[in-house]
Amino acid sequence: MAMNVPNVPPLCIIVLPTPPISSRPLMPILRQENVPNSAPAAMPTAKPIMKPIFILSKQLGCDCPYGPTVTGISLGRTSPPPVRGPASGGRRDAPEEAGTAALRPSSAMLLWRRLAALRAERAPRRLRAGGPGPAPGPGGRPGPGSGRKSDGSGAPRPLYMDVQATTPLDPRVLDSMLPYLTAYYGNPHSRTHAYGWESEAAMEKARQQVADLIGADSREIIFTSGATESNNMAIKGVARFYKSRKKHIITTQTEHKCVLDSCRSLETEGFHITYLPVKKNGLIDLKELEAAFQPDTSLVSVMTVNNEIGVKQPIHDIGEICRAHKVFFHTDAAQAIGKIPMDVNNMKIDLMSISGHKIYGPKGVGALYVRRRPRVRLEPLQSGGGQERGLRSGTVPTPLAVGLGAACEVAQQEMEYDHKRISQLAERLVTKIMSEVPDVVMNGDQEHRYPGCINLSFAYVEGESLLMALKDVALSSGSACTSASLEPSYVLRAIGTDEDLAHSSIRFGIGRFTTEEEVDYTVQKCIQHVKRLREMSPLWEMVQDGIDLKSIKWTQH
Repeated sequence: MAMNVPNVPPLCIIVLPTPPISSRPLMPILRQENVPNSAPAAMPTAKPIMKPIFILSKQLGCDCPYGPTVTGISLGRTSPPPVRGPASGGRRDAPEEAGTAALRPSSAMLLWRRLAALRAERAPRRLRAGGPGPAPGPGGRPGPGSGRKSDGSGAPRPLYMDVQATTPLDPRVLDSMLPYLTAYYGNPHSRTHAYGWESEAAMEKARQQVADLIGADSREIIFTSGATESNNMAIKGVARFYKSRKKHIITTQTEHKCVLDSCRSLETEGFHITYLPVKKNGLIDLKELEAAFQPDTSLVSVMTVNNEIGVKQPIHDIGEICRAHKVFFHTDAAQAIGKIPMDVNNMKIDLMSISGHKIYGPKGVGALYVRRRPRVRLEPLQSGGGQERGLRSGTVPTPLAVGLGAACEVAQQEMEYDHKRISQLAERLVTKIMSEVPDVVMNGDQEHRYPGCINLSFAYVEGESLLMALKDVALSSGSACTSASLEPSYVLRAIGTDEDLAHSSIRFGIGRFTTEEEVDYTVQKCIQHVKRLREMSPLWEMVQDGIDLKSIKWTQH
């Protein structure tokens, strides 16, 4: 079969080295062999240092009978390999000529298309000379945040500084997922054949990786579609299961919207909800928590790290109080897992919500930790096949579960390094901005916080105007789930922030792949545009003239 593939020789060798977990994603190395078209393909001797394996062919759906070896692929070969009968499971036998894996024309074309995509030139970056460079990591690991490319239409993309909304997929996580997107596609709940067993083994390994990160038992991990589902399952599940005896729940005013809406939904079912206020620093008052308990309290739900202002609640103390009152304790740890150490036993946590895409994993997957001893009982939200120990029916997406497990493993290995590095970058950003721009307020407690989430209010500057001016940097003014609303952040209002300052707040997110250059560029642009917008503000001019704006009585026309 003749194939018109530009710049592709009729015979190539694909060598795929086996990477360690901290290396870059697998990239095929093409090497042309001077073998005549009429001669049979000869198997070259692989160098031991390469440790070649035939992974790419399995990812593309091509069968290789040789196992760990270097495989020649001849585009001129058109005869399909022999196929066994149904009794053998339909697997292919090895070709007669050792040294060549025969591919069907469609598989060969697909292979070359994939290789062409991998070798395609990257789109130009937005920032010119002096802009941020690649983000290194321990051991020179790759940084996906540095690969800012066009969106396909030619429009360049800004820097990404919004990691509280979502994080880029770590290349090592992608490596772990790829085989289960192509070669190992079995249903993990199929118990009658090897395809199901392979997927089930991968799923259980991922479950163990998640459990190891939080000090739990793997049997206590329930896979979900994300933290929103986990929060709904925990709050509604506990409330409805114990509703005959207990109908009171305690939470805070600064929880994620999915927690607050779940509680409001339960109020329509006859439950009584106590929404604890927070202090000006964003922390709850433990004495008010103690006073809020009632005889029929079934659950306390307090998030670990706030997604808007980065405040860390005293989870250990809250867990002790809940255990003393024999009340279940749930925490939304989507912004904390993989960033700060979490131990469900030490912190007396009974239920914990986890999100994959907040820890450099894939979107669409999360987990709910449900304690077994003392046992927490939940009423399932959906009916079906009874998967996930009857708590969450539906087929578990193996590639996503594997990605979540890999993300947890990487986070466990690099948490200390990441936290130290992110703390330094955060201090760099805050110090530079506050030294150059007056009247800037940092929202939330200065000590009990996660450093990668920085919420600043720029007085006399409209936050939305500043976001539009900072078109080279992807930032937000609050939670991604409520960013479409023009109302000021309910979290900032809960901590007593003036409405004007609440409207002028910007959230800066620093993550694993953020660089010093990116931080410096963001600071430079932020200072530049804040000064420009203030020069256009009549309020700022009045302040410079010494006028107290609070003493002015405004009238409507």
